[in-house]
Amino acid sequence: MVVGVATVSSSGALIVLAAAPGLAIAFWRNALAVGALAPISLTIRRDELRRAGTQKWSLMAGLALAVHFGTWVPSLKLTTIATSTALVCAQPIWTGLFAAATGRRLHVLTGLGIATAVGGAVIAIGPDFRQGGAALLGDVLALVGGVAGAVYTLLGERARQDLTTTSYTFVCYGVCASALLLTCVLFGVPLIGYSAGTWAAIAALTAGAQLLGHSMFNYAVHKVPATTISVLMLLEVPGAGLLGWLLLGQTLPPVALAGIALLLAGVAIVVLSPAERTARHPPQASVP
Repeated sequence: MVVGVATVSSSGALIVLAAAPGLAIAFWRNALAVGALAPISLTIRRDELRRAGTQKWSLMAGLALAVHFGTWVPSLKLTTIATSTALVCAQPIWTGLFAAATGRRLHVLTGLGIATAVGGAVIAIGPDFRQGGAALLGDVLALVGGVAGAVYTLLGERARQDLTTTSYTFVCYGVCASALLLTCVLFGVPLIGYSAGTWAAIAALTAGAQLLGHSMFNYAVHKVPATTISVLMLLEVPGAGLLGWLLLGQTLPPVALAGIALLLAGVAIVVLSPAERTARHPPQASVP
């Protein structure tokens, strides 16, 4: 779990350090992950991939993941790593709201956690709202990325009922990379011509957060309760913020830090809610 938290926490700093457009980085981290998974997926898991009837959920999850990466990664180029990561990690809040929208009655603690997190998010983005411009746009993109991440998780839970982790991630990352490639072509985003340092950052991002980080969480879930892991994954936010400060000199006003703390407290309340513990599935190989 220490390895998992450390690797996913590094994603924000690596994205900012990579001198490439956010959409290009999002494409390459998924495309390279597909290449790494291909040898196993196309040989050992080949028969499983042929069951086309089980793939629709993975295909839809891949599209949701493309929206997630296509908004969150560019947001890191516009706002601070800590704020962007905190907003995108509020996925359990959106999952709870989706459940309420479909008629599910929320536990009182879940409602309290959602209200706390929303209040924290408003406080966190307050300084950017007053300033406007790129920072505010980055916050909005991170929020959209969080919503898309919640949709991706819900679709992934359904897909994993019929597919192994390897097959699911191979299809999902493949669809995501294809959608991001099309987006880059349509908007004229360059995909090559970067420096060696940028390619090294993209490679580290792929090997770390994309492949290794969440794989560690998926392994740990066999020995540690999923609720515990979900709470520990929130450590990504202070970890990412610390790296942003150490490597990039990014700082936040006290009010924004207080808002982020309140946001994380709300998410933790939702995760620890008795109703959410009962309904929770093991963490999926996801994001950031």
